[in-house]
Amino acid sequence: MENITPEELKKRIDAGESLNIVDVREPHEHEEFNIGGVLLPLGEIRAMQVDPIEGKQDQEIIVYCRSGNRSGQAAMILETMGFHNIKNLTGGMLLWQEKYGK
Repeated sequence: MENITPEELKKRIDAGESLNIVDVREPHEHEEFNIGGVLLPLGEIRAMQVDPIEGKQDQEIIVYCRSGNRSGQAAMILETMGFHNIKNLTGGMLLWQEKYGK
């Protein structure tokens, strides 16, 4: 697992890159604020229910949560499931909102 900073990710989003961004928070958190990631809660990843990203094992997947803790766990689990290029958003949505607002 590698880390990606909010600055790096925002730059790539703003450049229009096609990214696989995954929000591992709960649905109510996702509804409040998200950066365009596909919702795949950590509980589903733990249960190995990863349909939204199935078949993307060799692609870059960027995971995020509130603070970076749950997404770090998700990244480790995904790596054991055969995903090879996982990046964790450092500081999660807390740091993102601190830097860029909602």
